[in-house]
Amino acid sequence: MEAPNDVVLVADVGKSRCRVELRRGTELLGAADQHGFPGVHVENGPTLAFELLLETVALLPSGLPLGAITSVGAAVAGVAASDTKAKELATLLSQRLSVPAAVLSDATAAQLGALQGAPGTTLIVGTGAVAFRFDESGVLQRADGWGPYLGDHGSGRWIGQRGLQAVLEAHDGGPSTSLSAAAGAVVESPELLPGWLAEQENPYRAMARFAPLVLQAAEAGDAVAHDIVGEACRLLTRTVELASGEKGSSRRVALLGGVVGSDFFAELLRKSLTSAGIEVVAPLGDGLDGAALAATRRGLIQERYIHRDGTNWPD
Repeated sequence: MEAPNDVVLVADVGKSRCRVELRRGTELLGAADQHGFPGVHVENGPTLAFELLLETVALLPSGLPLGAITSVGAAVAGVAASDTKAKELATLLSQRLSVPAAVLSDATAAQLGALQGAPGTTLIVGTGAVAFRFDESGVLQRADGWGPYLGDHGSGRWIGQRGLQAVLEAHDGGPSTSLSAAAGAVVESPELLPGWLAEQENPYRAMARFAPLVLQAAEAGDAVAHDIVGEACRLLTRTVELASGEKGSSRRVALLGGVVGSDFFAELLRKSLTSAGIEVVAPLGDGLDGAALAATRRGLIQERYIHRDGTNWPD
């Protein structure tokens, strides 16, 4: 259990961003961030994640008590795809920093932080979309999160992609939409959208960046955009239903991710979930908070999904 004055290094090493924080109890001592990486599951992934994390730590403000760190927790992309590489990363961190290290997936960390270790479901809606549920015995039920080709229904990428498709359909003579004007900020003519997308380094993230414009158009009364947003809410509600299982005490969900940062969208999604008999609860924290819990507390219901170095943990 964490002591009030323990100094903990926590990290969220994602595909688009790497964030680190140094904390003493509930006090934030310093933070830094930079680019992300492909995931710990790729070739040489543990070393890539390890080096990126240390590079980000080096960006922390000077004068912080780095030598007083008592544990480290890292939420890392790709953990679910390779237990072996996640454990390797935990060992690298523990040996380098000479403290206990815990490594877990970014989605598990988000659920852990949002519900502070309690059972229940977390829906994460960003570029992708995934629902994670842990029951009272620590059994994991996951729904979606299968990427842009096979899943991520209702995600930021999905909303943005449907919006761009609506622009092209309007160009072909389909229902008119204010999204056509919004797309003018991207290309001079809708006919150029396919080429523009093909040139993007990450086309899925590029499509997701169009999602806020779809939400704005829907809130302003655009019928086409409103239909897209309504369908996204229905799809996300279905994802939560699949993760939540039978009705019961754990049939509740906390919402996280950039897309639900839109009050308009969050309210529509909340109404859709409530209509399906799912209680929406306010998240108590995020992935960094989940990483901090993993670093400082053992015996969590998510324990089997946390990869620890196994050498320096106190009894």
